[in-house]
Amino acid sequence: MSVKSRRSLLLASGALLAAAAVVVPVVVGTASADPASANQPRIVGGDKASLADHPYAVYLTDAGGNQFCGAVIVSSTAVATAAHCAKAVAKQDIRVVAGREDKRTGDGEVLGVSKVWISKGYSDPTRGDDIAVLTVRGQLDYRPAKLPASSDTASYREGANATVLGWGRVADGGDRSDYLRSARVPVVSDSACRSDYTVYDQRTMVCAGYDEGGIDACQGDSGGPLVVGDTLIGIVSFGDGCGKAGKPGVYTRVSAYTDDIEAQAKPRLFG
Repeated sequence: MSVKSRRSLLLASGALLAAAAVVVPVVVGTASADPASANQPRIVGGDKASLADHPYAVYLTDAGGNQFCGAVIVSSTAVATAAHCAKAVAKQDIRVVAGREDKRTGDGEVLGVSKVWISKGYSDPTRGDDIAVLTVRGQLDYRPAKLPASSDTASYREGANATVLGWGRVADGGDRSDYLRSARVPVVSDSACRSDYTVYDQRTMVCAGYDEGGIDACQGDSGGPLVVGDTLIGIVSFGDGCGKAGKPGVYTRVSAYTDDIEAQAKPRLFG
């Protein structure tokens, strides 16, 4: 099975790349990377979305303004994203863009990052623990997503109606979206996802998507939110292609990290 890690890497020159699948995703560093190892996810088969409905959706850029991942506001001072996104660009070069629905505008605000926390168990998206919290320089005056209780099982029940959000590509290898998009995807059972991905770990991951494919996150959506209502249940992590039949998207299971996220988002956690 070929597993695509939904990652975004930058060359030392700062050029943003989206590249092909790799059998085992390599660990992403903050230095230059081989473009053949880079891959990003996007919303495939979705619709235009509004920040009025999802004010917690944000995206990450490098210092040159190139969008490379998504993220989600979890407090007035912090956003959650994928660990492989946090490791893709040096801390001093990461920018959090909030309140900007259309990337072509100057709406909202652009904030630097003062601190990066990455789950200590992280080494590769397919091994789990693909989560990070970025503390911003300044204040995020937008409603954060709700965090699930550590014991939450209802939000992860098979068939639960979830929404994935992002600014990534609108087709596999296609153009990036200029504006926020969303797609409805049902939560997949752990047993079904385990049969689709031998690397699946139900303690740290959750799958969402349709048996027939066609609707999914993909290049550029890594680190973005999967929500049920306004509750953040997943972070876009990896998958085998984008929207492929029998290959749902794999997300970090946020309930496994609620305590860590809250600790990193303090002292001004709200929501």
